[in-house]
Amino acid sequence: MAQLGDWMAKLTGTTAPASVVLIRLYVGAVFLVEGILKFLRSHALGTGRFDKAGIPAPDFFAPLDGVFEIVCGVLVLVGLLTRLAVVPMVVDMLGALLITKVPILWGGSGLFRGESGWWDFAHEARLDFAQLCGSLFLLFVGAGALSLDASLHRRGVRPAAARQE
Repeated sequence: MAQLGDWMAKLTGTTAPASVVLIRLYVGAVFLVEGILKFLRSHALGTGRFDKAGIPAPDFFAPLDGVFEIVCGVLVLVGLLTRLAVVPMVVDMLGALLITKVPILWGGSGLFRGESGWWDFAHEARLDFAQLCGSLFLLFVGAGALSLDASLHRRGVRPAAARQE
């Protein structure tokens, strides 16, 4: 049981300032909105987009991605299990960059036929890079002082060694 407490303390612990809430709000809101849009506009942003990008089994992966973005976006917004929530979002953003944006560097394909080169890549990848950097930031520093993680940590989710003192 002590190992679970140690693990939770590491997961929820943060020394980051309260201002991290601004990063959480932006990262969480974008993931939440994009996840919802995968269902509301499935042809353009969900299944249809995944199919056009050449992602296999788009009827499975687009809704799965949407659910992950919604759940993880909400967790990031409230600052609950933030470090855990951003891990699949880092994978999500790396996948988006590699599958849909990197081909632009070599002449465009799939979603971005006709667009090519560094400047088109930089333009199309800007949100993916911002989300990736924001997610990595939260992974490294935690949710910050104004979060459910910090609240849980303050209420006693501490390593066993600290509780015995």
